[in-house]
Amino acid sequence: MAILLVVDHDNTSLSEQTAKALTAASLIGDEAGTEIHLLVAGEGVTAIAERAARLAGASKVLVADDPRYTDGLAEPLAALVVSLADGYDTIVAAATSSGKDVMPRVAALLDVSQISEITEVLDRVTFKRPVYAGNAVQTVRSTDAKRAITVRTSAFAVASEGPQVPIVPATTGQHQYPASSLVSEQLAKSERPDLTSAKVVVAGGRALGSAEKFNATIIPLADRLGAAVGASRAAVDAGYAPNDWQVGQTGKIVAPDLYIACGISGAIQHLAGMKDSKVIVAINQDSEAPIFQVADYGLVGDLFELLPELETALASRSATKS
Repeated sequence: MAILLVVDHDNTSLSEQTAKALTAASLIGDEAGTEIHLLVAGEGVTAIAERAARLAGASKVLVADDPRYTDGLAEPLAALVVSLADGYDTIVAAATSSGKDVMPRVAALLDVSQISEITEVLDRVTFKRPVYAGNAVQTVRSTDAKRAITVRTSAFAVASEGPQVPIVPATTGQHQYPASSLVSEQLAKSERPDLTSAKVVVAGGRALGSAEKFNATIIPLADRLGAAVGASRAAVDAGYAPNDWQVGQTGKIVAPDLYIACGISGAIQHLAGMKDSKVIVAINQDSEAPIFQVADYGLVGDLFELLPELETALASRSATKS
């Protein structure tokens, strides 16, 4: 049977996480003749559907263009997915905030066990996923007739572009959820790269001491590197950084080319969110901090002295090149 991939988007642009989840779906369906259908649900999503239709590995794009899906609420989207489920034995979504909201509902409505945040595909029904904050890897074999899966996208490459596949309307049905509606939303706007897709991340921890010091120390270095800004849970809980900057098991999972951890001790919760980064640089005054056990490069010293020196050196190098 075919595989259905629920596309992650914001009604404006296609999330890169979908292209990574498609890579995982392609591995699951690594059999001749297995089709992968992408489901785009929203309002005025023609451009998103066209972009999704050019992802290599997709066989068809289903478009549910309906006001019920404009706000991305989990209940109507889950009902839509379930209404389409008869033609699929595997339903996949990226483990984003949206995917984590929708897929448990889909699994419950289908009366199957969800397989969460897979990082490796062994075969069509067998997967690996991290447990205990990433300190162990669990191998899971599903015996359900259908599988509801979320993908930890940091473990998979972005699907390349290919020839455009057919775009067809999806049957949306008559499901309604009058008890669930969007009251309001507040979107964080930033000129910096998105944290989950950034190539470079500069993150600060509780050692920064205050929001003012966090901004004065971390932000200039991040801006100099064109990096996204992250924070440990301790820094977020202390009010140094907003919640959407949190990296870790209960925050965002990132795997950039370069992760610079400043004043972060390296608690298990935080390591679970960034240890798959390609290069990890740790800057900490405590030479025994656990972060140094996963770091590729470590710098022991006062970050309030080292970070300004690093930013100045980068500025000087940039000026020399220009």
